[in-house]
Amino acid sequence: MTPPPSFIPGLELSRRFYLDAVRPLLDETAPGMTHSAARLGSGSEVLGFDTARSADHEWGPRLQLFLHPRDVTRHGARITALLSERLPKTFLGYPTHFAPTDEAGIGVMRATDGAVHHRVDVTDPGTWFTTHLGFDPREGITPADWLATPTQRLAEVTAGAVFHDGLGHLAPARANLAWYPHDLWLYLLACQWQRISQEEAFVGRCGEVGDELGSAVVASRLVRDLMRLCLLMERRYPPYGKWLGSAFARTTQAPALTPILTAALTAPDWHTREHHLARAYETVAATHNQLGLTDPVDPTTRPYHSRPFQVLHAERFTTALTTRITDPAISSLPTIGTVDQFVDSTDVLSHPELTRAATRATVS
Repeated sequence: MTPPPSFIPGLELSRRFYLDAVRPLLDETAPGMTHSAARLGSGSEVLGFDTARSADHEWGPRLQLFLHPRDVTRHGARITALLSERLPKTFLGYPTHFAPTDEAGIGVMRATDGAVHHRVDVTDPGTWFTTHLGFDPREGITPADWLATPTQRLAEVTAGAVFHDGLGHLAPARANLAWYPHDLWLYLLACQWQRISQEEAFVGRCGEVGDELGSAVVASRLVRDLMRLCLLMERRYPPYGKWLGSAFARTTQAPALTPILTAALTAPDWHTREHHLARAYETVAATHNQLGLTDPVDPTTRPYHSRPFQVLHAERFTTALTTRITDPAISSLPTIGTVDQFVDSTDVLSHPELTRAATRATVS
């Protein structure tokens, strides 16, 4: 039995696959055809989080080959078939053939004696961007586009790697998507602080009535929201749950916050849980002040009105941020944020009219 090859990070594998296997065939059979090549979109390797475990599905020598739309129409099917016939069966020890699995659309590397069912996606930039994001960033990005696009999708397009950009379209499109416009960034930070404000008192209230499990669940939500807030502060798109911790670990705040957040998650009772969360709130609040986006906001925690719960009153940061927004179209939005932020926002769940507004924003 052939031993498995030594693990190569997926982006490096795809880069070498393009340079050593795909491009030579393209130059031979379609000389002079302008193209771009990249590894973008879904997959742990795009975000740089892949390991040998990733090879069990939809991982391997794969990439997008971008052509002008007219060339896709004229030559796309031929190039796809040519690659199936002439690509090597293996590359650096990895099969280039992706066999189907029981799950629709999911393939896994398998040896083959026949034509290679490869993962070189031959497309044009506009089609790919619109399919992946719902819009083409080369044609401008509206506030509705930004708000309706999950941060995971934005991360998948702005991360990854471009191996060749003969068309000259990938670099400007990715630059347009690099980060939110300033006022929208302020708005999303405000919405993230609002999420924390909505639930920070619930850790103590659940514990006070003997619901330690409920208190722990609320604390875990607050930890997640603080991690996402830290990423937003550092102008990084928060990925979805599987990679949130890995992405957070790369932030400048992670060394100080990780032990505090871990202590909050593992606390045996609500008093201890609340204590660690208060330390986390104050740490993140101090970082907010260091950004200089607003006038300084007192970063210390305090009692929740007349109740014996220690909170930050995070809505104070929401107010400070929203007052700095100059675009009236952004400042008039309800503080529910992007699709990632509003799906389980207390404001949305409590006000059906906001649910309808959020839905309209998503589909517009």
